[in-house]
Amino acid sequence: MGERKIIKINEDKCNGCALCIPNCPEGAIQIVDGKARLISDLFCDGLGACLGHCPQGAITVEEREAGQYDEVKVMANIVKQGGNVIRAHLGHLKKHGQDNYLKQAVGFLKEKNIHVHLKENIDSRDKCRTSLSGCPGAKVMDFRGEGNLKAGKGSKTQFHSELRQWPVQIMLVPPLAPYLNDADLLVAADCVPFAYAGFHQELLEGKVLLVGCPKLDDLGVYNDKFTQIIKNNNIKSITYAHMEVPCCFGLVNIIKSAIAASGKSIPFQEAVISIKGERLK
Repeated sequence: MGERKIIKINEDKCNGCALCIPNCPEGAIQIVDGKARLISDLFCDGLGACLGHCPQGAITVEEREAGQYDEVKVMANIVKQGGNVIRAHLGHLKKHGQDNYLKQAVGFLKEKNIHVHLKENIDSRDKCRTSLSGCPGAKVMDFRGEGNLKAGKGSKTQFHSELRQWPVQIMLVPPLAPYLNDADLLVAADCVPFAYAGFHQELLEGKVLLVGCPKLDDLGVYNDKFTQIIKNNNIKSITYAHMEVPCCFGLVNIIKSAIAASGKSIPFQEAVISIKGERLK
């Protein structure tokens, strides 16, 4: 054991918002007893990908005696979280010029016969995860008390937005976001708002929105996210709105399993939308 750079979390400043967690692909941080905690020196590379994502400024980097970072153990943890997290981690290593760790990570994937399509440049989602300056699109905002954004005077339509929070993407919503507690959740497959004209007034009104694609996104990550959300919040009800196509049913069992695992009694219902934009019974 020797001295090296490693993150330090100021418990007094940390409010448990969990924004640091999705921006630590290595899995070195967890929320324990309402605070972000460094759970293992072995998982923290000390490069500080999480720094710019803490609104409280509770995370810094210090040099202290710590166990040596272990890329193989990190990769064993990361592969369980799916392709997006693997890409984020590899992009993180590349961004900071950690060629040796990057070589170890790629070697681990080859050894385990895990194929992940790697881009020469980090894509926008990976930039959101790894940028030290933070991604504005992931900033947690709760505007439930601000009223609806109605159409301006002279507008041809009287429709208004029922959106009550930001972000809405399942991958970006922290499990402890303040708007999740005591919420009625609307989980929507991301084609639904485009297909169904009454989305805001008939489905979203009074609910907190989570959006994702059960066909293109990593359902393993979704399973972990819903398990954490339901476990750590008082969820009043969950509605899953999805298209009638078979690939859109993928989240049904994940949500039901997460509810069952929590031991809580949470009402669950589906809203099925046809490809012609009709609500089916």
